Amino acid sequence: MRIGSVDIRVNRIIRYLILGDLIVEGAFGLISPIFAIFIIERIVGGTSFTAGLAQAIYLLLFSLVRVPVAVYLDKKEGEGDEFWAMFLGFLVWSLVPFGYIFCRFPWQVYILQAIQGISIATAYAGYMSVFTTHIDRKEKATEWGIDASAVGIATGLTAAIGGALATNFGFNLVFFLAGIFGLSGSLAIFALRKNFLYAGK
Repeated sequence: MRIGSVDIRVNRIIRYLILGDLIVEGAFGLISPIFAIFIIERIVGGTSFTAGLAQAIYLLLFSLVRVPVAVYLDKKEGEGDEFWAMFLGFLVWSLVPFGYIFCRFPWQVYILQAIQGISIATAYAGYMSVFTTHIDRKEKATEWGIDASAVGIATGLTAAIGGALATNFGFNLVFFLAGIFGLSGSLAIFALRKNFLYAGK
């Protein structure tokens, strides 16, 4: 990988991790600018409070689940458990947008936000562990920086795209595309399975 005049050697596992993270986070960037508007316009009785409570449910569950999952993963031998936590977390997270297509009531949104919080906490507990283990030791700050910058750029671009799509074509198309792209990112993570399941990892 070349950034400007600097040649950075990023190993295959880190490349796939960054790619998967970029795609999944970018997919949810499509939703971020329209979520509150979706709740107010499409959810029966939906208000700003409904949107705030939904976000609170997500953030609280993410925060409460993240550390216990990480502690459990650290106690297990090998990296197979980290891989499955990462992959299944991303996979379940990617299914959430499809659920919004069928939402009509606040309680349905709350359930999906709870699932999202738990799945993201699980995914990143595994992701951080695997990334840290396989990071190129002389490029630690650089590779974490590439991951953060790639995700930031992707979510910034997709936020604008999501707003435009929702304005012109409606919410359902945005949720459908977010789910499809999220699943694609999960498949990028799944492509690494042999590195963890069949190579004594």
